[in-house]
Amino acid sequence: MSFPYKRTRRLRTSSAIRDLVCENHLHASDFIVPVFVIEGENIKEEISSMPGYYRFSLDLLIQEVQECYDLGLRSVLLFAKASDEKKDNKGTEAINQNGLMQRAIRTIKAHIPEMFIMSDVALDPYSSFGHDGIVEGNEIVNDPTVEVLAQMAVSHAEAGVDMVAPSDMMDGRIGAIREALESDGFPNVGIMSYAVKYASCFYGPFRDALDSAPGFGDKKSYQMNPANGDAGIREVELDIEEGADIVMVKPGMPYLDMVLRTKEISDVPVSVYQVSGEYSMIHAAAEKGWLNLEDSMMESLIAFKRAGADLIASYFAKEVAKKLKN
Repeated sequence: MSFPYKRTRRLRTSSAIRDLVCENHLHASDFIVPVFVIEGENIKEEISSMPGYYRFSLDLLIQEVQECYDLGLRSVLLFAKASDEKKDNKGTEAINQNGLMQRAIRTIKAHIPEMFIMSDVALDPYSSFGHDGIVEGNEIVNDPTVEVLAQMAVSHAEAGVDMVAPSDMMDGRIGAIREALESDGFPNVGIMSYAVKYASCFYGPFRDALDSAPGFGDKKSYQMNPANGDAGIREVELDIEEGADIVMVKPGMPYLDMVLRTKEISDVPVSVYQVSGEYSMIHAAAEKGWLNLEDSMMESLIAFKRAGADLIASYFAKEVAKKLKN
C-alpha cells in the first residue's frame, strides 16, 4: 500500500504527535562536562577562543562542579593547565601526586563526592614540546611514553578519580594502564579510551585553553588520518581487547559515520567529543546572526544520539542541562 493511503506527514502534524514518535532524546545524564583548571585563587578566566567558557582555580572549581551537579549533570572531564616552568620532556609534573590535576580530583571528591570524575591522561599539557608523548630527536616515542601514561593514570587513581581518559593515541597504552591500575590496587577505576581520535583542525581553541599546541611539526604520527575509517574500527577493537570500558570518537560532527560504525561493533558504551572548534564555530556563526545559537546547539547534539552515541562530551553541556531542566 502506498500514497495516498500511506502519508508519513500524519506523524508530523502537531507538536504532540512529533513528541510521541520522537526516536532520540537528550538527557542531562548523557553529558560529560569538560572542565579546565588553573593554578591560583579566585580565578575564573574566559578562554578567548571559546566564548562563555572558562578556566577555574580550585576554589571556584567547587562552585562550578556543584552547579553542574545541581543541573543533573553527573560527570566532569578534567584538564589541567600546567605553568611553563613545570613543563619538561619527561612528564614529571604529570605524575606529581601534588600536581594540579591530582589536587583538582581530591578537591571535587571532598566537596561533591557524588560527581563522577574523569581525568585527561596525556602529556601535551605538561610537555615542553607540546606533544602527547616523550620526544627523542624529532620522534614522539611510543613505549617510554606509555610507561609514563600508566604512572599518570595510577596517580589519578590514588587521588580518587573514577575513570581515566587517555587521549594520547599511543599504541598499547590502554593495556598498560589497565595492568598498572590492577597491579596497584585500583581495579574499579575505569578507562574511557579516545579510541578514534583524528588529527583534526578543530582542536585549535582547546590548545589555546591549555597552551598545548605542538612546538614543532604536528600530531599526525599518532593521531588518525581524517581520510581513514577502517583504521578507526581497528583502534576500537584493540582498545576494547586491552580493557577499555568506554570508547570515544573525536571530533564529533565531521565523524558521525565513525560514531555509527563504532556503535555497530562495540560491546562497551560509545562516547563522542564535540570538540572546541565545533563549539566555537557555532558560537561564531550565531554572533554573526547566521545561525540561531540554541537551535544549532540542540540539532548538533541530537545528531550524536541519532548516530548512536551513548555519552556526549560537550562544552554546551551546562546550557543544554539548563534548557532541559526548564
